[in-house]
Amino acid sequence: MVEPDLSVRLGSLRLQNPVLTASGTFGYGQELAGLVNLHRLGAIVTKGISLTPRPGNPPPRVVETPCGMLNAIGLENCGLDAFCQEKLPFLRQVGTPVVANILGDRIEDYVALASRLDREPGLAAIEVNISCPNVKAGGVVFGTDPGMVLAVTRAVREATSLPLIVKLSPNVTDITAIAQAAVAGGADAVSLVNTLLGMAIDIHSRRPRLGNVVGGLSGPAIKPVALRLVWQTARAVTVPVIGIGGISCAEDAVEFLLAGATAVQVGTATLVNPRASTEVVAGLADYCRQHGLASIREIIGALILENLTVGK
Repeated sequence: MVEPDLSVRLGSLRLQNPVLTASGTFGYGQELAGLVNLHRLGAIVTKGISLTPRPGNPPPRVVETPCGMLNAIGLENCGLDAFCQEKLPFLRQVGTPVVANILGDRIEDYVALASRLDREPGLAAIEVNISCPNVKAGGVVFGTDPGMVLAVTRAVREATSLPLIVKLSPNVTDITAIAQAAVAGGADAVSLVNTLLGMAIDIHSRRPRLGNVVGGLSGPAIKPVALRLVWQTARAVTVPVIGIGGISCAEDAVEFLLAGATAVQVGTATLVNPRASTEVVAGLADYCRQHGLASIREIIGALILENLTVGK
C-alpha cells in the first residue's frame, strides 16, 4: 500500500507532516528527545525567546482545571544568547525544521531578535508571539490592536528573510481583523489560538490560585472556541493558518484541518502525554488510509457547509 502524503507547505516552508509542537509546551526540544522521536514531527516550535533571560511570574503558576490547564508562567526563558549558544546546536543536528518563537516588550525587541536569529543557521521560520496574556508588557498588549499587529509584523518582516508566522490571541473582539493586519504586515502564516484569559479561586483561603491572579486557559476546554476562530480566520486571509487549541489526538487535528488549518500545533496534551504530537502524526496517516486519501491536503478546508446557513 502506498503511504499517504502528509506533507504541507507554510509559504515557502515545506513540512513532512502538518504536526508542530506548540511553544512553551515542548521546551527547546532536547528536554523531550529521550521520549519523543523528534524526526517524526512536522516542526519543533521552541519555547518563547526574549532578548534577555526572564524569570517568569511568581508561583503558583499552574492550576489544573476539569478539562484543561490554567497557567501564568510569564514567558520564563533562557534569553537570546543562551538559546543561540546552548539550544540551537542540538536542534540543528536533529534535522527537523525548527521554528523560533520570539517575544518582546517593545517593537525594537522583536526586531533585534529577528535580526539576530536571521543570521543563525538551522532555523526554518520565526513565530512572533503577540498573544501571551501572562505578561504586563508586550504579549497580548500588541496582539489586540490591529494597528500594533501591523506595526510589529512589518518591523519583523523587514528584519528577517525567514518565513514569518504571527501567533494570535483569542482574547479579541474580531480575530479576522487581527489576522488581516498580520498578513498586511508581511506574515507568511498565522497561528491561533494562544490561551484564553481565565482565573481560579481557592474557596477556603479566598485567594486566587495563581500567583499572577489570572492566567491562560488551554487544553480540551478551549477546542471548540479555537476551532471556530480558525474557521473564521481561514475564510478571511490568504495565507496558511496553523490551528492551536486542545488538540490531543488525530481526530482533533482532522477537525482543524477541515476547518481550514494547513497545520496544527499540539500543546497542553504534550504535558500529559509527551508522545501526543507523534501519535497525532500516526493517526493522520491512518485517517488518510481509512478514507482513501492520497494526501492529507485533500481535507484542508474541506468542511461541507452545503444547505447550511452560515452566520456572519
